[in-house]
Parts: sequence; structure tokens; C-alpha cells
Amino acid sequence: MADTYTPLQLDEAALDAARHHLDDGAVTPAYGPWRDDIVRLLNGALATEITCVLRYRRHHFMATGLESPAIAEEFLVHATAELGHADRIARRIVQLGGEPDFNPVGLLERSHAGYDEINDLKGMIRSNLQAERVAIETYRQMIRLVADKDSTTRRLLEDILADEEEHADELSDWMSRA
Repeated sequence: MADTYTPLQLDEAALDAARHHLDDGAVTPAYGPWRDDIVRLLNGALATEITCVLRYRRHHFMATGLESPAIAEEFLVHATAELGHADRIARRIVQLGGEPDFNPVGLLERSHAGYDEINDLKGMIRSNLQAERVAIETYRQMIRLVADKDSTTRRLLEDILADEEEHADELSDWMSRA
């Protein structure tokens, strides 16, 4: 059975609604009831990224041993990447009319990843790999939830997911060498 042809047409009512409420910036009525949920999800991701920045930076300064100089520098590279993710997420929250939650109170409760004070290099690598794997699963779930409700946020999450997968691959390689 052949599909019947339906011409593509823009939703004129949605376009008319977009012409109003200019104070809402990029948030048009098409975001519907999901905008607040998306902002909440993004604030959880923001807390996770901030927690990862702090953990990676601590590990950067605390890494010791024969392999530590190279790995410590990579911890710093990862911390910088995670900070970039946090900035991008915060920017998107503001675009959606929300407020990024940088409050340190409750940061770990909002974060999907943990923070630790491990002092051995292999433990640091393991801890960061675990956090990256949690971030990967978190972003995968968020992408499924956001799906077609917010394509801009979905693309942002997909981009960050690719970085997190790269980080996990690097950490996995280090685990086998450490």
C-alpha cells in the first residue's frame, strides 16, 4: 500500500503565536509544557558537569606516580572540556527562559556523578571512567526524553554525548595501562 501524498505545510496558528510574546525570546509556544521539564533536566546535567570539573581538577593536582604527569595533564584537559559543557548547558537554560543553578548547596544531590577524594592514580582513572559512563547514560536518556520536543537542546546533548564517549574511551585505555 503506497503512502498518500500530504503536502508539507507550516502551522499558521503557531507562526501567529510566535509573533506575540516577544519577551519570551527564543521560547515559542511550540515548546509547550515541556520547557520547564527540559530546564530541570539541563540543571541536573549542569550540576553533573560542575561536579566533574571539580573532581577532574582535584585529580589533576593530586596525581602522582610514573605515569602521572601525562595523565594529570589529561585530567586538566577533561576538566576544561567539562567546564565548556557546563557553559553551553547554562547558556541553553537561559535561552529557554530558565535560570542555571550554580548554587553549591545541594550540588551533589542534583548531580548524576559523584565526587571523591581518591589519591591513587588507578583509583582516579576508575572514578572518572565511572563518572563518564554515568554521564553517557544520562545524556542518552535525556536525548530520548527531549527527542522532537526541543531539537536545539537535543543537538546540544548529542554533541556533549560524543565528547563524553571520547573521554570514556581515553580513560578506558588508561585503565589498561595503569
